Amino acid sequence: MLRNTSNTVEFFIVGFSDAPDLQIELFLFFLLVYLLTIMGNLILILLISSSPPLKTPMYFFLCNLSSLDIVYTTVTSPKLIHIFATNNGRITYGGCITQLFFFVAFWNTEYFLLTVMSYDRYVAICRPLHYTMIMNWRLCTIAAVGTWIGGMVGAISPTTVTAMATYNSSSKINHFFCDIKVLEKVAIGDTTSIRSVILVQGTLLVMTAFMLTLVSYIFIISTILKIRSRTGKYKAFSTCASHLTVVTCFYILIFDLYFRPKSSVSMSQGKTLTVLFVYIIPLLNPVIYSFRNKDVKRALKKVIQELIKSYRKRLEAKGGSTKY
Repeated sequence: MLRNTSNTVEFFIVGFSDAPDLQIELFLFFLLVYLLTIMGNLILILLISSSPPLKTPMYFFLCNLSSLDIVYTTVTSPKLIHIFATNNGRITYGGCITQLFFFVAFWNTEYFLLTVMSYDRYVAICRPLHYTMIMNWRLCTIAAVGTWIGGMVGAISPTTVTAMATYNSSSKINHFFCDIKVLEKVAIGDTTSIRSVILVQGTLLVMTAFMLTLVSYIFIISTILKIRSRTGKYKAFSTCASHLTVVTCFYILIFDLYFRPKSSVSMSQGKTLTVLFVYIIPLLNPVIYSFRNKDVKRALKKVIQELIKSYRKRLEAKGGSTKY
């Protein structure tokens, strides 16, 4: 038994070794998902940054969400892809704790950011005449920076208590990344501090963010129902439909993964739910916001038309130059 120092402790990530015949398929799947996630979110960021009609608070926060999805999935994807490619699940103590810190930090940030975005939709629908005054750029910048800083600060406590635990010189992590709940299982001795942090901070953070989001949407739905015209109701609902879809998927997976009784969730089911939460949601976010948002589709169509027009001009220029 050895103390947890970077020189003596090493972890082994089991990953999906229980499916040895599917390693190539899983490698290609996770590589494709990772590349599509990066590409989709980068396109959305570039689209928002280059389109004047999208320079609004809602799209500013969406840009932050896409940036978050990129770094969030990057915390675990490269290592997992490397494990599939090399069949080597070894990860150092320092690498494991670093992965844990950034995973928890970006996870916290997503809670905060989705809550801020729900408040933005509340102001837009419930107090439209005061929207530009309330959601000014100073407030939006402070809120965005606060979500990132808050996520980092919130990760210090769980990472610290996990890092201070005692581990064997070589421990198997029956997961595909260094998750705090799995590290708590392989830790030696008293793990009360880790369980306490998971219970208190995790539950407090999740429930606070969920309740604030829920209250925002109670007011939003109440306001929409008071609109007399069907067209007005549809227009108001369409402004928050994308965010509501993302929030619903996010919290369904969270509650299913972390709040169900342990006995009702097998390890394979837990891994599958975590894959949906860690990899599929960041992949679907830009798709949901693109296909359910007229402004984004309009901006994307305009960019594509400009690219086609520019390409045709280049062809005409080349064709003209060959005539002389």
